[in-house]
Amino acid sequence: MMKDIAFTCDMEVRDYECDLQGIVNNSVYQNYLEHTRHTYIKSLGLDFAVLSEKGINLVVKRVEIDYQTPLKRGDEFTSVLKMERLSPLRFGFVQHIYRIPDNKLVIKALVVGTAINQRGRPELPDDLIKVWGLD
Repeated sequence: MMKDIAFTCDMEVRDYECDLQGIVNNSVYQNYLEHTRHTYIKSLGLDFAVLSEKGINLVVKRVEIDYQTPLKRGDEFTSVLKMERLSPLRFGFVQHIYRIPDNKLVIKALVVGTAINQRGRPELPDDLIKVWGLD
C-alpha cells in the first residue's frame, strides 16, 4: 500500500463500466481518479465553484496511468491519494487503486495539475498551498 496516504475513497465497480470482456474499461479509471480527487478537495473545505468565483481554476495538465490488474464487475476497491509539489506552479496527485479485500494493486497514476488565474496564467495561491500541505 502507498505510504503517506492523505485520502482514501472506497467504491464498487458498476456493470455499465465494464467492456465485453467483463473488465473495467481503461477510460473509466480516470473517472475513479477524478472522483477521488474531487472528494478529497471537498473534504478539505474547498469548493470548485467558490474557487472559480475567486478566479482560481484548478486544471489537469497531464495524466500518467500504469495498469497493473483489471477490476471486474462487482469488485470493491479503494482509491488513495497523496499530494506532491512538483514545481513552483505544478502539483501532483499520486494516486493508487487497490482491489478489496486482497489489496492487489490495480493502477498507479500521477495526475499533474496547476491553478489558472483570472488572466489565464498559472498561479498557485498561497492558501491552496497551505491547505494541501505543500509548503
